[in-house]
Amino acid sequence: MIPEKMNDSRIYVNESPEIKGIGDLQLPSFDGMTETMNGAGVLGEYESANIGHMQSMKLTINWTTTIDKAMVAFYKQGSLKVDCRLADQNYDQNASRHKFLAKRVLVHGHVIKHDFGKAAKGSPYEGSTEIEVLYIKVESEKQVLVEYDRINYIYMVDGVDMLAELRAALGI
Repeated sequence: MIPEKMNDSRIYVNESPEIKGIGDLQLPSFDGMTETMNGAGVLGEYESANIGHMQSMKLTINWTTTIDKAMVAFYKQGSLKVDCRLADQNYDQNASRHKFLAKRVLVHGHVIKHDFGKAAKGSPYEGSTEIEVLYIKVESEKQVLVEYDRINYIYMVDGVDMLAELRAALGI
C-alpha cells in the first residue's frame, strides 16, 4: 500500500451537520513539557519529559468562508466537540487500484481565537479558528491510535495506558 494523500475531509461540530467552507486543518502537536537535567553522575545535560504532561495543544481550522450562520458555535464561549473525518487515498499495488482509509481526529476544547480573516473582492475569505485541545482521540480504520485527556489523566497509545502507574501513585 502506497500512501498518496488525504483525498477529502468532513468536519462536524457538536454533532451538527457537516461544516462547509474549510480550507484545511492544522492538527495538534504533542509537545511534551520538559526540564533540563544536569548534575553529578550525568555527563552534560539532557531534557527530561514530565511523563503525560503536554504543552498547550491547538487545532487550527482555516476557513474559506467565515461570516455565516453555520459559524455561530465558534463565536460563543464554551466547549466544542470537533469531529474531523479524513479519507486517505492509498494505492494498493497488489490489487492495482486505489483504496480509501478512514481516519478520524476527535477534539474537545474551546475556541481561543476566531479571526474573521481577509475579505477581498473576487477571493475566498482567509479566516481561521484556533481551538485549545483538552481531549483528543486519533483513529485509523476505527482503531484508536492515541487518546489523550488532560483533565482525566488519560494517555493511551496503541492500547497501552501510559499513565496507569501515575494515577495509581496519585490514588486516582
